[in-house]
Amino acid sequence: MRSFLFTPADNAKKLERAMTSGADAVIVDLEDSIAPDGKARARESAVAFLKEAVATTPRPYLLVRVNGLQTGLTDADLDAIAIARPDAVMLPKAEGGASVIHTDAKLAVREAINGIPDGHIKILPLATETAAALFLTGTFAGASARLMALTWGAEDLSAELGAHANRDARGRWLDPYRLARVLCLAGAASAQVPAIDTVYVDFRNADGFRRECEDACRDGFLGKMAIHPSQVPIINEVFTPSAEAIAHAQAVVDAFAAKPGAGVVGIGGVMYDRPHLVRAEQLLGRVRS
Repeated sequence: MRSFLFTPADNAKKLERAMTSGADAVIVDLEDSIAPDGKARARESAVAFLKEAVATTPRPYLLVRVNGLQTGLTDADLDAIAIARPDAVMLPKAEGGASVIHTDAKLAVREAINGIPDGHIKILPLATETAAALFLTGTFAGASARLMALTWGAEDLSAELGAHANRDARGRWLDPYRLARVLCLAGAASAQVPAIDTVYVDFRNADGFRRECEDACRDGFLGKMAIHPSQVPIINEVFTPSAEAIAHAQAVVDAFAAKPGAGVVGIGGVMYDRPHLVRAEQLLGRVRS
């Protein structure tokens, strides 16, 4: 999956639009986009939407961003939405593997109560939204078979750090958030799950958004979250391997296959070693899946 589009759970028109946006995944948001006194109504809206949406074919992957474990609202969220069988929950302010284990247990109970196969609902943690979380990004490995990917966030983190900004005048991440980004990428690699890049809030700045998508793709992220439907086509374009990239990857794989046991091969006057082979196989695997 390349594109993950956030949509407020209490806005039926936006939810309907999200389903036809071209996004690979739609995130029904019960957290930041919902005021405290609107949580109960938003849960009802989310369930009504999900019950209809999950039966649609074809359809995007459907996630629900619940409220974080620290809020005391997670149980009410899960009680409400489990019956609608979302594909996954997004866990905000996750603090390492322990938070995933905790959420796994909560989901297992709801699945059993609602006759849902064990493990059906996956977990996508937001892994860097608190200061404590930064020290725990290496603990997601092995936490749960439900772990589907890792992503990161900068807005809540900047508030906790007391920062006045998280980007410089050119729109580039400042050092604390560059660190958070790298830790998410490394944590995902350690857990052997995809890393998904965070949102770009200046949604009218298409050039800046494209540049950030290209940087993320270059560094190893496999997708990006969106806050507006207009961002989805750019994400899908940038994170879809080009024909040239696929052909090059296949050439690397073929060159090593032609020389079993070789540690290095040459293609067009350039030397490629085993890490290049691993990257080529990963790219081809994504294309085939």
